[in-house]
Amino acid sequence: MVLPFFGKKPAPGTQPSGASAGTVPSSAAPQAEPPELSKLDFSVGDPTHALAHCAGQVEVQEMGAGIGAAYEEAAVLYANGNTVEAEAALNAVLDGQGRHAGEGLWMMLLDLYRLTGQRQRFEVRVLDYATRFERSPPPWTDLSSAPETARSNVAPMVNMSGSLSGQAAAQFQQMGVIGKKSGAIRIDLGRLRSVDENGCTLFRDLLRELVAERVKVSLLNCGQLAEMLAGQVRTGEPSGRDIWLLLLEMLQHTGEQERFEDLAVDYAITFEESPPSWEARVAQVASTTMVHEVALDLDAPVSGDFVLDGEITSAAVEKIRKLAAHASGLQSLGVDCGQLRRIDFVSAGTLFNILATLQAQGKTVVLRNVNAMVAALLRMMGVDQVAVVLLRS
Repeated sequence: MVLPFFGKKPAPGTQPSGASAGTVPSSAAPQAEPPELSKLDFSVGDPTHALAHCAGQVEVQEMGAGIGAAYEEAAVLYANGNTVEAEAALNAVLDGQGRHAGEGLWMMLLDLYRLTGQRQRFEVRVLDYATRFERSPPPWTDLSSAPETARSNVAPMVNMSGSLSGQAAAQFQQMGVIGKKSGAIRIDLGRLRSVDENGCTLFRDLLRELVAERVKVSLLNCGQLAEMLAGQVRTGEPSGRDIWLLLLEMLQHTGEQERFEDLAVDYAITFEESPPSWEARVAQVASTTMVHEVALDLDAPVSGDFVLDGEITSAAVEKIRKLAAHASGLQSLGVDCGQLRRIDFVSAGTLFNILATLQAQGKTVVLRNVNAMVAALLRMMGVDQVAVVLLRS
């Protein structure tokens, strides 16, 4: 099976261009970090690699062809969502060759139990781990998706100000994190001063992402933004499509159905396609209680790590692509993966390509708090050759 959209993995034993793999410049070296992926032994004996070079592509050999390492089989199974099979593959090796298995395999199984909320099985295996390596085992932490389903009924208020532009990608990501953590979010648009098409695209992407995550969204004080958008649309001039669509969205939130219908007709004439249907959204999240506010200046740089969370599959790969926009203007970047439960094979390839591009630009990226199951897949894909990957403790 050949996946032509993946970048070519660096040859084993070589260093990629730019920052050396598994190192951080001394000026940015984090203190007391968890172990790096490249230093953690996943192997049993001397496994052969599953990846082979093929004219700039990555060729994945069939599992039955003796690709060797048990961690590769378990990593791919888990990436595909086959947690039971991944658990069985790891247990088979640890039961048969537990004394010879590297710590990486043990950490994969322990993290798999934490990711699936299996505390009893974790407690049994963690004793075996402590005996095998003669040191304190990792503590139990429930990393399953269960806690995230218990959404709060409070809706934080985010007050947006400044320019709604393509430079605000990091701030939109921050709003997404806030909304997904609480299950509901109120966004006050009354303080925005300007807007451009790229900003409209980012905002619409955020709204679609929140809807996909079943986050309840309430947009407040949309009138001023609607007027700014209305000044940029011209009937018969098929440009600025996202401006038109965001304006239609704003009119639904302001409850202006007649104006919406008139604009929808103009949209159909201009773009020769059906416009969105009317849907009143004024009263959305009216029953929630606002308990805190967040001021978000779109013109100000956002500090802190970029966040990758949840389960990233090919259907949600846009989360990874936003990483490139977040890295714009930065020389070094931290990526918090503490809430990242799973990433599939295709998305891992996309991540490799983006990180390879950033490395070629002289940027250093550190992926922090990566669980061992995801880390094994990243190692297979060569991500630890183009970024620093630090496992969670």
